[in-house]
Amino acid sequence: MQGTFWGYAVCILIAAAVGYLLGSLNGAIASVRLFKHEDVRKFGSGNAGLTNVLRCFGKGCGILTLIIDLGKGAAAMALAQAIGKALGWAPVAEGTGDAYNFRWMCYVAAVFVVLGHVFPLWHGFRGGKGVLVGVSVFLVINPLSFVLLMAIFGIVLWRSKYVSLASCTATLCVIPITLILEHFVRGASWPVSLLYTVLISAAAFLVVWSHRENIKRLKSGTERKIGEKKAA
Repeated sequence: MQGTFWGYAVCILIAAAVGYLLGSLNGAIASVRLFKHEDVRKFGSGNAGLTNVLRCFGKGCGILTLIIDLGKGAAAMALAQAIGKALGWAPVAEGTGDAYNFRWMCYVAAVFVVLGHVFPLWHGFRGGKGVLVGVSVFLVINPLSFVLLMAIFGIVLWRSKYVSLASCTATLCVIPITLILEHFVRGASWPVSLLYTVLISAAAFLVVWSHRENIKRLKSGTERKIGEKKAA
């Protein structure tokens, strides 16, 4: 089945399934239920994400949320690529001298791990906003991207004090960073680099879309800054 249409189709389905099912394991919901026996979506902003967990339930739940959401993104990428290598059905030539590889399955899984986080199968399709898991996939795909994105997030957060603004800015920067690093640093061909960029763009726009209410509040000046208490 190597290199055939059905080989690629099956590998895409595998990467999508692995990403979506692992993405549906929401760290915020799981940690709060485990430690506090509550549904985090009924508190604070109603978002099943790290920021809301820290604000409403403290560092203990926040640490577990961080571990789960970072871990599932990395795990989905690694597992998808491992399955692709084991099957050997749908290799892609990058033009780096390594004849073939299955990194493209990581990018497919990335889209679906974010989709699973935002619309989790296990939690009534009401999840988080996908920032943490979206960034974590680069720990496997390209660690340099992870470092750059965290730096951008930190700088914007430091200057603005808005977590949502920092998150959306770093997320959108994923697109040019992916193209530049894949082609100019890793040496992938233009078609492969563009393929990776298109795939990661889908995940990036999903994350930004999930922040639509935050964007409205940023425009109206009502978004809460980090450390700022909610008005009575």
